[in-house]
Amino acid sequence: MRSFIEKSSLKVLVLALLSCVLGPARALAQEAGNLNSITSVNVRGGTVEIVGTKKPNFTTFSLTDPPRLVIDIAEATFSGVKEDIPVGNGTITAIRTAGYGSDDSSIARVLIGYAREVETDIQARGNTLVVSVAGGGGAVVAAAPTGTTPTPTTTPGTTPAQAPQATGAEPQEERAVAQAAQAAQEERKRQDAAAAQAAQAAQEERKRQEAAAAQAAKATADAEAEARRQAEARAEADRKAQEDAKRVAAQQAEQQRLQSERAAQAEKQRQQEEARAAAEQKNRQAAEEKARRDAEAQAAAEARQRQQAEARAAAEQKRREEAQARREEAQAAAEEKQRLREEARQARVAQAEQGSRAAVSSRRKMLTLVGFKQEAESSRIFIRTDEPVRYSVSKGERMVVLELENTRVDVNNTRMLDTSFFDTVVNRVEAEPGPSQTVRVAIRLKQQVPYQTHQQGNELSIEFPRPARR
Repeated sequence: MRSFIEKSSLKVLVLALLSCVLGPARALAQEAGNLNSITSVNVRGGTVEIVGTKKPNFTTFSLTDPPRLVIDIAEATFSGVKEDIPVGNGTITAIRTAGYGSDDSSIARVLIGYAREVETDIQARGNTLVVSVAGGGGAVVAAAPTGTTPTPTTTPGTTPAQAPQATGAEPQEERAVAQAAQAAQEERKRQDAAAAQAAQAAQEERKRQEAAAAQAAKATADAEAEARRQAEARAEADRKAQEDAKRVAAQQAEQQRLQSERAAQAEKQRQQEEARAAAEQKNRQAAEEKARRDAEAQAAAEARQRQQAEARAAAEQKRREEAQARREEAQAAAEEKQRLREEARQARVAQAEQGSRAAVSSRRKMLTLVGFKQEAESSRIFIRTDEPVRYSVSKGERMVVLELENTRVDVNNTRMLDTSFFDTVVNRVEAEPGPSQTVRVAIRLKQQVPYQTHQQGNELSIEFPRPARR
């Protein structure tokens, strides 16, 4: 019976051990089934195809010197894809891949190096992400000067905050990607080793149980032999029973006397323990009552301190709000004064530019680029066309609208240009087809400020002053 209980206990222990060791591995496998598995990265001329098992959810950003395009695919891992893919076909120099993050936050990164600055067209076709190169030209995203952070472009369904922040320090980024990939590989190796150890432990337990069963069979045979020997001994004991009857009766009487003494001693000890328990209960109740009174006193003191602190905070908040209101009134007056001066100056500039607009041809123009650049004292939005174009500028509530006459725009240049993370009054820029063969470029502002419009050749630019440091 005891051997059976020991076997059952050991079996329960082994099952618990296997559950603890293999549980994380099963959970990891289940989570992996929810990720987009990137199975191949193919290059065909100037086109890169990234093939996965699900429709990609991705963000992109560009790096310069040398030109590179970084694509981060959210909730994705690589499966059988090389980390370094040399190309060198005159347009694409090489491709690097790396995975980082863990569980549902896993990200698969593809970095495409180009031999020169190019325009790219990125489209998701089913489970394949296609990156096409259309000749040479400006970058798709906003160009940032040295020392600033490039703005990530986003796809529908994602936000800039979801894209990893890119820096100009490519070696640091590559080391971070390599460390994250190494950590994920070491974690997978650790889980594989744990699963192997659990399997080995289960195999050793089965061998031990088989040995225990053999020992139990041997013990049964020994018990039967012992039973036969005991039967023979009982027969001999029966023969001696009459001789030992008096001795057994005396021993029984002595045992009864000892049992009575032990029972009396146990009763006395029980009564003593009950008395000690009653005393301890009384002391514990007194200590709990004292602790309750102390806690109530401390809570009352903390409530008084909290009320005093809230009163001081309310007074300080009111003072800050009044000071902020005064500063805002002063700033609004200054901005209004600056706006009036700027409108007068723009009127003069518009008159001076009338001569250059007269040379615009009647051909249909093409908007080729919408860009953003930070200067030392200003932020500049620039629009490039294939030839000079007539335009008009209007403004609204925290918005400036630029309308290009007799102009069209392709799909790539209708993507929103998000500049909200820069130290600039410009929040975002959106270009879209307008009525009567026009293109409408809406510039959303964080606050209303004056601006300057310039046109030189095929480039039209609007400059906004940088926000004042406080």
